[in-house]
Amino acid sequence: MIGEMLSYLGTSSHWVGEGGIAARLGEHLWYSILAVLLALVVAFPVGLFIGHTGRGKIVLVSLSNTLRALPSLGIMTLLVLLMGLGLFPPLVALILIAIPPILAGVYSGVANADALVVDSARALGMKDSRIILQVELPLALPLMLGGLRSALLQVIATATIAAYVNLGGLGRYIFDGLALYDYGQVMVGAALVTALALVVDGLLALLVARFSPARRLTAA
Repeated sequence: MIGEMLSYLGTSSHWVGEGGIAARLGEHLWYSILAVLLALVVAFPVGLFIGHTGRGKIVLVSLSNTLRALPSLGIMTLLVLLMGLGLFPPLVALILIAIPPILAGVYSGVANADALVVDSARALGMKDSRIILQVELPLALPLMLGGLRSALLQVIATATIAAYVNLGGLGRYIFDGLALYDYGQVMVGAALVTALALVVDGLLALLVARFSPARRLTAA
């Protein structure tokens, strides 16, 4: 199987065209980035409000736990049965996966912003909007990026389910390979998803380190 995988990856014709590796990689990234961006639209303001005001923490924990417990494939299958094939069912499943880590990262980052700095800003007469934008969000950035990193990795790993409803992405190699008993092709899909996750994780790790408090103190 490893030999078949290497042979597949080493064939130039498999990298081009509508169903080539480059196209499947682009589709996979598109599904993942779109899901995370839509999850940000939902999770960021909610996490920011709860982190800043301290209200709704119990609701936040309950919501995060509920979303983490939902089976992505089950949700997608149910939505396909109700709404038919298309991008919407897997996209909803991926959004639900991305919301909890983003929500936790934003909330934790804002809620754990240095109280002395926040109180000093308030004593200087800064309004809540300025405190959020100029004090809390900059201090919360490392934790927020950590939540975004976790969300994106989970979505990249799970975006393979899009192929289950005849969409593209790297999961196409896994499902097509299983249907044809071509386990070398299955390994191609698994290896590419793993490699993509590792590259994205490395880039986001560098970004998180760039904005870490320790690095900023050293730079200062």
